[in-house]
Amino acid sequence: MVTWNVGTAEPPADVRSLLQLDSQPATDLFVIGLQEVNATPVQYISDLIYEDSWSHLLMDTLAPMGYIKVTSVRMQGLLLILFAKQVHLPFIRDIQSTYTRTGLFGYWGNKGGVSVRFSFYGHMLCFLNCHLAAHMNYALQRMDEFEYILDRQDFDMYNTPQVLDHKLVFWFGDLNFRIADHGMHFLRSSVNNSRFNLLWDRDQLTMMKKKEPILQEFEEGPLCFKPTYKFDRFSETYDTSGKKRKPAWTDRILWRIKPKAIETVDENSSTSSSADDDEYPIKVMQDMYTCDVSYGVSDHKPVIATFDLEMRKKVKTPLVKLTVEGHWSADEDATFTYTILENFESSTWDWIGLYKIGFRSASHYSTFAWVKDDEVAANGEVVTVQMNKNELPLLAGDYVLGYYSTNMQTLIAFSPTFLILESRLAVMEGLLPENINGHEK
Repeated sequence: MVTWNVGTAEPPADVRSLLQLDSQPATDLFVIGLQEVNATPVQYISDLIYEDSWSHLLMDTLAPMGYIKVTSVRMQGLLLILFAKQVHLPFIRDIQSTYTRTGLFGYWGNKGGVSVRFSFYGHMLCFLNCHLAAHMNYALQRMDEFEYILDRQDFDMYNTPQVLDHKLVFWFGDLNFRIADHGMHFLRSSVNNSRFNLLWDRDQLTMMKKKEPILQEFEEGPLCFKPTYKFDRFSETYDTSGKKRKPAWTDRILWRIKPKAIETVDENSSTSSSADDDEYPIKVMQDMYTCDVSYGVSDHKPVIATFDLEMRKKVKTPLVKLTVEGHWSADEDATFTYTILENFESSTWDWIGLYKIGFRSASHYSTFAWVKDDEVAANGEVVTVQMNKNELPLLAGDYVLGYYSTNMQTLIAFSPTFLILESRLAVMEGLLPENINGHEK
């Protein structure tokens, strides 16, 4: 996980160290929350059409390593993006996102929260990226904004209609809590000598946890890294401007495992929920919690956390099976079949895309075919679909088919990887990828 207030800056040239891409074992999910992405009206409208430069860089970096953008949500300067290994996508279901404005009376959305929720192997997860009110004296307002966001964010899910109904919640972002009382000299001396523990008891979020019951349900790793605000840009030097802002841990990542329901004789639902928690527990272990001071495009430094989630999978079977028939090339129409393995809310607007290995997102297909268009396929029914040869790649390459569920808003099944053969036309004319208009082959 990453949270970073990017201060309207364009992204740096490289984000490999930000994403810890050389760490082992390889990451399964990436969740990146940004604040203050450039959101001038002209830029924001452009980003809605073409996607923003940060999303492009993250996809360009992660796609070649086998990570697919699952979803994202944007509210002006707030951006939340989820990436996953392809192997996990069939088990990431029921994706929904929402947002809540709090800044400037809620009109332009310079402050607030964006969230994404989904079922991960049957466990309900929610990620909430917030940018709360600034300045030292607004700690209570930050708390009010957090509670307002929790109250206003609703999901169209019967079992998890609000953020705190989820089994596991990650709350992160530029929460803007400051270090109270200490003078500038003591603050900087403590930081320079890495004696961060001397500042913990005056950290406003730590102080608020002692008296706010909702905060006591959230956990956070120790703040054993430099306060991430405020730096001179392109340096590791704290603010030297006339304002000389005090250093603070404004950028944070916390998590909450839903407390076990209280069992009573009269409330069967509570008993059921508690039994489910016992049978399918989820454990969260934080491996790392730090900041990367080497990035200087913003006056904030990015905060990075890695977690191990230990869970028993409730769901182990994909909803759909995709099977490629015969050899594929652009010399003849291609055939495949799909079979509904388990009941789900399928739609005649679902479609199956052809994806070259290394694809970036569900929309990054070479071509696609609609599912059975007259009625929803029955459970167990084998449906045969053809793809027109004129839509197929001319050059050889490794591909997969992916079933996109309109209702779940994600790819829920993949075929095994298969080879598309080079077409006779490509062989005869000696075509190279750059010679072929309209196909990424």
